[in-house]
Amino acid sequence: MSKKLKFIVCFITVAFVTVLLTEFQVVFFGENAAPEKSDCIIVLGCRVYGTSPSPFLVWRLNRGLELYNKGYGKYIIVSGGKGEGENISEAEAMKTYLISRGMDGSKVIAEDKSASTMANLINSKKIMDQMGFKDAVIISNKYHLKRASLMAQSQHIDATYSGVFVSSYKKHEIIGYIREIPAMWKYYFLKLS
Repeated sequence: MSKKLKFIVCFITVAFVTVLLTEFQVVFFGENAAPEKSDCIIVLGCRVYGTSPSPFLVWRLNRGLELYNKGYGKYIIVSGGKGEGENISEAEAMKTYLISRGMDGSKVIAEDKSASTMANLINSKKIMDQMGFKDAVIISNKYHLKRASLMAQSQHIDATYSGVFVSSYKKHEIIGYIREIPAMWKYYFLKLS
């Protein structure tokens, strides 16, 4: 085997193993995330269609409400700004949804400036500090939790996690798991650079 061929085989092997290890991290973290009782629950934003939460966001919100009703947090911080094609901020749509499901509006804190997961967590941490909250349960889709946990750690948020898997949108969830691999690499690269 020529040196060039050996190099190509070695490169492909290393790349394949790196992909597998990254995906394992993502899947393992999402499947094993377990919430603990905390001062608050943070629901990370996701697409809004006009003024209505997308199915992914509805599942996140339902999980947040479920945990709130079980006493996992005294408040819910809903985090997300207004994106392209959205008539209102994700936070406003989320708060409206939770109130429509019977939640006390005074227990829902809207953070409506964020345009990314990192911004969600930076701005939610500011709210936590202002309110005197020490810890949080962070909610997102399972495939997103590992990267969210790395970002939360970078912001010194003491957190546990709870993830959703939207079974009626299985194809989208699988795509999410695949897309998370380069997203994780990008996060690690930017953190190291």
